[in-house]
Amino acid sequence: MDVEARRAQLLAAAVDLFGHRRPEDVSIDDVAAAAGVSRPLVYRYFPGGKQQIYEAAVLGAADELIGRFAVAAEGPPTERLSAALDRYLAYVEEHAPAYGALLGGGSVAETSRTSAIVDGVRRRAAEQVLHHLGVTRPGPRLAMMVRSWIASVEAVSLMWIDEGREPSRTELRDWLVDHFTGLLLVTATTDPETARAAASALPQETPTSPAGTLLTRLTTLTPAAAHLFDKA
Repeated sequence: MDVEARRAQLLAAAVDLFGHRRPEDVSIDDVAAAAGVSRPLVYRYFPGGKQQIYEAAVLGAADELIGRFAVAAEGPPTERLSAALDRYLAYVEEHAPAYGALLGGGSVAETSRTSAIVDGVRRRAAEQVLHHLGVTRPGPRLAMMVRSWIASVEAVSLMWIDEGREPSRTELRDWLVDHFTGLLLVTATTDPETARAAASALPQETPTSPAGTLLTRLTTLTPAAAHLFDKA
């Protein structure tokens, strides 16, 4: 087996172990056994030991996730977001151990380097979302809104893995897109910058796009909320 293939084999074995156990509970002997190789061979490819393997696992998963948020800037913004989430959740579903190792958190194996890698995923994902809103330098309210949504996507994805991937991936994607649209609209009511971004994005939506169908569904709630205006 050539160098790259062997390194990939060892890393895959380690990622699977990290995804099912806390990183601090995984030893080099465990990695060697899972890969069917000797302990010295693991050290040959990862002389830094378990910490180096863990950082390589985090970096590999991070690079893949960042790429999942990159979609063509065509069509309604919420359709683009839906496409990006489809790609993101497909990774979560297909590589659950790697995703858990990347974003599970709370491990003593974490370092400032791994934390920086994870934060880089969040930052790049936020940049992609803002790009589709036509914003390059967001103010604090818009930036916090997008980052809080990214954090929600992470937390929900981890719960989804733990709960046996229920609801379906499609249902989860649609709900997360609705969540983003709701956050955008609510923030737009009090933040001028977000209001401008929403005013630019919403005309690009169609009656059948995610935002269009959400707004249609919301109109059915108007009669139930009418009494609030009557009391005003």
